[in-house]
Amino acid sequence: MSSCIALVAGEASGDVLGAGLIHAVLRERSDVHFVGIGGPLMAEAGMECWHDVSELSVMGFAEVIRHLPRLLSLRRRLVRRLLQSGVDVFVGIDAPDFNLGIARRMKQANIPALHYVSPSIWAWRPGRAEKIGASVDEVLTLF
Repeated sequence: MSSCIALVAGEASGDVLGAGLIHAVLRERSDVHFVGIGGPLMAEAGMECWHDVSELSVMGFAEVIRHLPRLLSLRRRLVRRLLQSGVDVFVGIDAPDFNLGIARRMKQANIPALHYVSPSIWAWRPGRAEKIGASVDEVLTLF
């Protein structure tokens, strides 16, 4: 029986990490299907990209604010599509401000949610560790 893993990368470095993750999983299980948001490397690795990673690549406070309505709409549509498609696992790759909200919705729907590349737990962002813990089942770290 095949499985479906949803991946969401938020930038080019996430595309690199996501492609590596896809290759690693497919070495163990060739029947896994990948869907979500990724770049050319993830698509080349075999992922069905519903949106390109460039749609999430915004930097700086002013740019994020300008694109916020579009990003929130994209996230709502993506969550709806993920829930309707019957994915088995959700993996957010970096981009915690975008991915943790999706992960929380997947976890609420009893879909295992993971975050690949642990977000920084900064002293001036109190409660972030609790937010991450409430949003995901597992955090996959690089080091």
